[in-house]
Amino acid sequence: MGQKISYYTKDGMEKLKNDLSHLKSKGRADIARQIAEARDKGDLSENAEYDAAKDAQGHLEAKIAQLEDLVSNARLLDETNIDTSKVSILSKVTIKNKKNGASVTYTLVSEEEADLKVSKISTMSPIGSGLLGKKIGEVARIQTPAGEMEFEVVMITS
Repeated sequence: MGQKISYYTKDGMEKLKNDLSHLKSKGRADIARQIAEARDKGDLSENAEYDAAKDAQGHLEAKIAQLEDLVSNARLLDETNIDTSKVSILSKVTIKNKKNGASVTYTLVSEEEADLKVSKISTMSPIGSGLLGKKIGEVARIQTPAGEMEFEVVMITS
């Protein structure tokens, strides 16, 4: 596939490898069982269950190939050497919306690890990319779907 290099935290890398291992073991075993059960039901030329199981097998193998490609292009980020003088990947940054004064804290991560529910945003997102390289006190003007917004960088930690 020749995919781009992706950067992961230790937890993100473990999750990726665990997902791949689960699909290769349990996922393949489940599909093999479904195919065997469908095959036992007789004529394969008119067996919708068999066709569905074979389709599911194809989807599973495609997902496994995609995850294998991700793992082969994954690089582990060194979380001990994070420069907190400016916003970078793995920075935990507190920003204040200049318009309404609301503050929010995000951790900037790779696209694959982004999860807004736990305040992890991608460095590729409008806000994430707009904050990269900013120092405490600087204002980032970011084009969002809601229009241009201004965020002041209040704090940067690791």
